[in-house]
Amino acid sequence: VVELIAHSDLALKMIQFLSKNDYIGKLFAEIEERKVRDPAYLTRMFSRTDRFDRPLLSFGKNQESELILEKKEGYTVAFVPIKKGRVEYSKEIENFIPALAKILKFQNYPIRHLLKLYQKFVEKTPKVEKNNCLLVKTDPLYIRTVFAKVSEKYLPKGIHHTAACILEPNTLASGDIYEFYGVSDLELNYIPLEFYTLEPHREYVFFEDRDQLKEKLEDSKVLFKAVDTAPKPENKLASVFIVKGTEIDKLNKNSWIVKDPKKHEFPGLDEPIRQAQLVEKYIQEQPSYPFLKAIEDNLITSQGILLTRHFPSPLLKRMLLSDPIYRNVKGIYFKYPSRSNDEYFSHEDRGFLLDLAKFAIPTYWIDQYSKKILQYVLRVQKDAGMFVPLDLINVFRKATFFGVYGSNLIAGRFDQELEKLLTGILKLRDKVAHPLLCSDTPLALVTGGGPGAMEVGNMVAKKLKILSCANVVDFRTNGSSVIHEQQINPHIDAKMTYRLDRLVERQAEFYLDFPMFLMGGIGADFELLLEEVNRKIGSSPANPVLLFGSSDYWREKISSRFEINSKTGTIKGSEWVSNCFYAVQTAEQGLKVYKDFFNNKLPIGKKGPIYKEGGMRPCK
Repeated sequence: VVELIAHSDLALKMIQFLSKNDYIGKLFAEIEERKVRDPAYLTRMFSRTDRFDRPLLSFGKNQESELILEKKEGYTVAFVPIKKGRVEYSKEIENFIPALAKILKFQNYPIRHLLKLYQKFVEKTPKVEKNNCLLVKTDPLYIRTVFAKVSEKYLPKGIHHTAACILEPNTLASGDIYEFYGVSDLELNYIPLEFYTLEPHREYVFFEDRDQLKEKLEDSKVLFKAVDTAPKPENKLASVFIVKGTEIDKLNKNSWIVKDPKKHEFPGLDEPIRQAQLVEKYIQEQPSYPFLKAIEDNLITSQGILLTRHFPSPLLKRMLLSDPIYRNVKGIYFKYPSRSNDEYFSHEDRGFLLDLAKFAIPTYWIDQYSKKILQYVLRVQKDAGMFVPLDLINVFRKATFFGVYGSNLIAGRFDQELEKLLTGILKLRDKVAHPLLCSDTPLALVTGGGPGAMEVGNMVAKKLKILSCANVVDFRTNGSSVIHEQQINPHIDAKMTYRLDRLVERQAEFYLDFPMFLMGGIGADFELLLEEVNRKIGSSPANPVLLFGSSDYWREKISSRFEINSKTGTIKGSEWVSNCFYAVQTAEQGLKVYKDFFNNKLPIGKKGPIYKEGGMRPCK
């Protein structure tokens, strides 16, 4: 039951025209827990805007001029100064009342704009009078982030505000006219307002202000626990958008949107209309879609993070990189890279990761294997990156990259020599001043992440506290090829994963400053040739490549190829590449090569000598 009370003769005339189903107001739930306590909750919104460049909170021409915010009895109260004078209705308003009554039968009609046609501001003392309403004006108060309510508690004695005392956050001019009634000799100078928060996702709160959320996201235990609240089975897609720290603590299986989309074979450009329809259908079946759509439609206005069981489909790129969404999504956290290929990213996934990084949307892997949170980080000036433990990101970005290639079947006794070599390089940093090596240069070592020589490399790197990295490829096959199953070795800090059909792309993304080769088979031969080609075409600088093993071994593997290419003239002009490769048997020999290089004493590059034995310069 709603009781309507008229406080003026004009209001009494209006009541007579009202009838059932007229839209006369909205209900407001006055929840004590939502009252704003700290004035900083509001003041931080000054000078901030939404995605349409509209202010989130402003008052008057100077946005915050003369708005007094105080903490009263544990809650924030604003005292809004009124303008000297009052608003009165012209006589013509009585003729408008029947039309106004008809308008009230339609929802969301802009009545206030029509009423202004019959209002005038006069210079009279703003005092309430018996059987009449006092209308006063203030500067416009824009509040996009909270509800405001006139607080009866702080009004002068005998003065009351009408039931229409709520300022809504969904209007550009939340309030500039207030209606009072009562009997009092006191003059009204300020209007006291108390504030109530919106639902967390509609607060327009910036991620930088969510201290509790950021603190929880730095705790790996919290994230592992959070992602495991998603409903089973694990092969179903599940997502949730989180804007507040307390939401992480309250996550349960009902918090998530769960989907099980079936991906059809897309017909391609031969059937563009059907292709577009199937793609759009697949996008809308993703569990992240409802959240992204809500951001797009301005229903979610607070910034937050997308927590998802599987890395989002690259088909969501259009939405995630759109202006309204990338502004609000301040992080993507996922548990599995792929539903169909476990921890191995597709070519499209890696392209998507690059785009997310360039749009400054950080992406995190809640990695079950390492039990760490890994962030996708781009290599400096490279279109490639790796997932890196949070505490090693700065090391990764600044590091000079060494690498170990070799057989996944043969580890050999290389560990002792590699440890001596890397230890020597660590000491060498204090003695040279080279762009790739100086006192504050961190080192990283990259392998293919498998067993054999690769495991030796990663193991030694971990032992010496050098950043241990791996570009891991999925060597699982359907039995139609001869590829030895490779298990990922346990000594890896940072990693990127690849599917078998993208082996060439994976190899191209090693981007090593200083490669080292051990005895290897067809795979290592391919990697050696690629390093040679990179130097020839200039995609890799002419830095030395160490070939660990006997000179006879490397001579048999390399020299005949160089000699026949030189004899036939097919490498004319690029014979100099032969001076980039050095066969070494000991760490001391390798360290001598590096010392000469970092001291600019190594004859290497286009102006260096040509060795007839090809890419195999023995070291003594």
